[in-house]
Amino acid sequence: MLIAFDSTQQALRAEMLLEYAEVEIDICPTPKEITAGCALSIHFPEEDLKIVRDVIEQENVEIRGIFKPVEQGYEQLELDKQK
Repeated sequence: MLIAFDSTQQALRAEMLLEYAEVEIDICPTPKEITAGCALSIHFPEEDLKIVRDVIEQENVEIRGIFKPVEQGYEQLELDKQK
């Protein structure tokens, strides 16, 4: 799974919050298939999706979206709470 951002500040903030929540993450370049305002994205395991969504919602992290890899690139997931 992957989180894309519109700003580097929000990407770095999410990195800190998710590490604090003990989610295994990797910072990576935003894939070219995903249009975002920030060159950084965060990869995380699919089994941590609920934790990731909870942290994003509780801490009001501004994101472009959460994406799932599919055969043709990435598919954006619906967020429970639209920002």
